[in-house]
Amino acid sequence: MARKLPSFDKSLSVKAATLADLGKIVRNQRAHLGLRIDDTAGFSAVGASVLSRLENGKPITTDKLLAILDSLGLLIAVLPKRKFIEVQPMLEADTDTQATA
Repeated sequence: MARKLPSFDKSLSVKAATLADLGKIVRNQRAHLGLRIDDTAGFSAVGASVLSRLENGKPITTDKLLAILDSLGLLIAVLPKRKFIEVQPMLEADTDTQATA
């Protein structure tokens, strides 16, 4: 039986204030790229269980997190909360543009 890919949610925020938020963003990007969890894990050089833990908001090591993000074309940007409020509309608009491309 083929595994079902998660659905892509173009309205998902780019802000990750919790591990659960980060996991949703990772799963959403994987869905956007049309990748199965085991394929993504292979590209990331991590086990599928590690990727599953991340997508379900559970902690994983930083090196594995960075490998997964890199393989999905994502990165972490750390900035003051007040600055995020200023740039969030621009980031969300860019996400909308990518979703329709």
